[in-house]
Amino acid sequence: MMDFIAQAEARKPSLISLRREFHSHPELSRQEWETAKRIERELDRLGISHRRVGETGVYASFRGTLRGERVIALRADIDALPVEDQKTAAYRSQVPGVMHACGHDAHTTALLGGASLLMENRSRFGGEVRLLFQQAEEIGYGARVFLREGLLEGAQRVFGLHTASDLPVGKIGVRSGPNNASVDHFKITVEGRGAHVSTPQLGADALYIASQIVVGFQGIVTRLTSPTDPVILGVGTLHAGEGYNVVARQAVLEGTVRAFSPETRRLIREKADELARQTASLYGGAASSEWEDYTSPLINDPEICREVCRTAGCLAGKENVVTDRPLSLGGDDFAELQLRVPGVYAYIGTRNAALPDTTVAHHNGRFDIDEDCLPLAAGLYAAYAFDYLTGDAG
Repeated sequence: MMDFIAQAEARKPSLISLRREFHSHPELSRQEWETAKRIERELDRLGISHRRVGETGVYASFRGTLRGERVIALRADIDALPVEDQKTAAYRSQVPGVMHACGHDAHTTALLGGASLLMENRSRFGGEVRLLFQQAEEIGYGARVFLREGLLEGAQRVFGLHTASDLPVGKIGVRSGPNNASVDHFKITVEGRGAHVSTPQLGADALYIASQIVVGFQGIVTRLTSPTDPVILGVGTLHAGEGYNVVARQAVLEGTVRAFSPETRRLIREKADELARQTASLYGGAASSEWEDYTSPLINDPEICREVCRTAGCLAGKENVVTDRPLSLGGDDFAELQLRVPGVYAYIGTRNAALPDTTVAHHNGRFDIDEDCLPLAAGLYAAYAFDYLTGDAG
């Protein structure tokens, strides 16, 4: 195996500088204009051809100079979150109310670093490397754009990685099977009839109906699904009413469903719709539902996990490969890529107890990483691609 870690460590100062540049200038989903331009400039510097995908995604590809027909796609998400950066670091976000609170700046940097390593060693392998700098992961949008444009056609592997504040820096998480839940967004509109609060029988209280729907949802989870099958049916917002003494004529609630199997996902959706309609009807109102499919469950292929574990063990030491990381009910639309091409999503440890901001949860306003993870992340992108293309991955 190539010594990608030593080569990546030599690039550490430039990786840190690039990551901090991305971190200081975050952009929300589908608004990653300057991020895409910066990625393109770096690809130009590396001599890698590229093009836009949608408006703000970037696709690039190159081949090794040896003979080979294998094709691997490497993915990094590039969007930020509507979160205020609460850190005091010099590289904190310069955009009010927007920050990289989930590590996408590190993913982008690591993939560019991995591409640089592969370009430097392209005389040692054959086949094709495809780079997917994917927009709008946070809203479950970008992966499907790449798929619609056929950019995974002909690929035999897809690989991605994500920062993990629950893993110490130096660790790599590679879990076989389910890793992340599906994500569905729902909006339920309850239509009632207004009346004076002193004569509720003359109206249909949309607020009360919505409240009963929220409470009833908990019964769907606790009585209609197995306690050993992780699932969430959560309501995040409920808006209703026009005055303190008026029976609400309309209520709107929004929430999310998270599940690990298509069967449970389908059951929850059906029962949520049924409960909303029947509860509204019982109290004289009506309810309608709108659903958005953000992403499928993320399930790592067991055989490919063995390949990635082999590469990760050679890079970081077998003792630093974590194969039993807990399931996450967070979603990631990398899952959509896996439905088309066999692949694995790995996790790079970013936690360092000596750096308190690296220990907070993702999506927290203080979120940060131990930048010692960057050479390992870049090295893993490059090493797994190299191993697969040369046949060393198994």
